[in-house]
Amino acid sequence: MIHTTHSIRVRYAETDPMKYVYYGNYAEYFEVGRVELFRSIGISYDEIENQGIWLPVSDYKIKYIRPALYDQKLEIHTYVKKIPGVRIEFEYEIYNEEHIKITEASTTLFFLDAHTNKVIRCPDFLMEFIEANWKKDEAGK
Repeated sequence: MIHTTHSIRVRYAETDPMKYVYYGNYAEYFEVGRVELFRSIGISYDEIENQGIWLPVSDYKIKYIRPALYDQKLEIHTYVKKIPGVRIEFEYEIYNEEHIKITEASTTLFFLDAHTNKVIRCPDFLMEFIEANWKKDEAGK
């Protein structure tokens, strides 16, 4: 398993008239989580793309538990719990300043060769970073 945490502060432009984060903005928060997870294991999204690999989202699920509010500091927890094949699955939890979980979500992305436009398995160069940073979960997997 790989787990990272990244903090952000809710900007005014991300909120609706009630000063709740507009629901569509959560996808951007999860993208921040993914980018930071890759950076934490030693490779940037830009480097992955420069190697000719795109990572389109094929599935997105979210559960809103409580609202995030303007100017709150949020903590985004991002997980990869399964070794990727042709897909990589991310799970997310967002916590507010009181350390209360306010959102759960998951995204599935697939590896696409940018030159052939074909779905491929996780490329070896990326798998090396994933395996080098893999930690066993509580179940020992």
